[in-house]
Amino acid sequence: MAHARSLSFLASRCVRLRRMSLQNLLLTWALRRWIKPKSLRNQDVAASRALTGRVPFGAKLLPGWRIRIEQEAAVRGEWLEPKALDHPARMRCILYFHGGAYVAMSARTHRSLTSRLASWSDSSLFALDYRLAPEHPFPAALDDALAAYRAVIAAGTPASRVVVAGDSAGGGLALALLLTLRDAGVPLPAAAVLFSPWTDLGATGLSIVDNNLADALLFGPYVAELARHYLGDTPATNPFTSPVYADLTGLPPLLIQVSDSEVLLDDSCRVHVNARRAGVEARLDVWRRLPHGWQVFAPILPEGRAALRDAAAFIQARFRSLGH
Repeated sequence: MAHARSLSFLASRCVRLRRMSLQNLLLTWALRRWIKPKSLRNQDVAASRALTGRVPFGAKLLPGWRIRIEQEAAVRGEWLEPKALDHPARMRCILYFHGGAYVAMSARTHRSLTSRLASWSDSSLFALDYRLAPEHPFPAALDDALAAYRAVIAAGTPASRVVVAGDSAGGGLALALLLTLRDAGVPLPAAAVLFSPWTDLGATGLSIVDNNLADALLFGPYVAELARHYLGDTPATNPFTSPVYADLTGLPPLLIQVSDSEVLLDDSCRVHVNARRAGVEARLDVWRRLPHGWQVFAPILPEGRAALRDAAAFIQARFRSLGH
């Protein structure tokens, strides 16, 4: 159970208290039984990559859509887009950053999420394969994210037709990109969608301890251990590695989704509070007893599909509000 202080942040927010699906009960049991214990036994990067690099689910593409691999040296990743050059979805872009603690996973591992988010938002999506730590510590991932954003804009998509999104470390990276763009005076995207963003690499949130057992996938101490690979010599309080410490003034609207049983719950709650205090339009949706990154399990998890439908509706509503 999350700490009372954490839950007080959520009192007036959207808390999804629907009954757990059978699929979630089975998935949570399986993750807790077979995956979570490995995070304590295998704390090296190679083991993390081997564990998370498997792709249990493929993309779900609408008829007429495709995956196009981008291997240009400066910006690597993959496009999920309509084949027709005149399709309306090509006028809008979601720039997506995958999770994996900055050390693992890829655009490919997240196709079950990105393909649905793209098609349900009726927007093209570019999933960036940013450089991974420890071979490439901070600010490599942020530099790659900035390069990808500039490439999307240079290709002809205006900032008002772009949404940035990401899960876990990718959610923190999306926020860091927004801060970088704001500070540089670069036009900001229309909105950001953050799935359980990792925003405090110092692991100081109360939920790191309070949800240590409740979290189906992650142990709190493992989160702090992984952070050192990306941080290198950078302090964990640097706002571009840990946006929870940043002034969020001037950012575009944010949608944050998180589960009440995650060790990263407070990473979302604190960013939401900071954003609202800074005058940023921010919505926090807290879902009940779901594993970290549950949107990736959309092929088998009703809650994963529902969360992505909500995110897609948010993106479409934001574009409509800007006349797109």
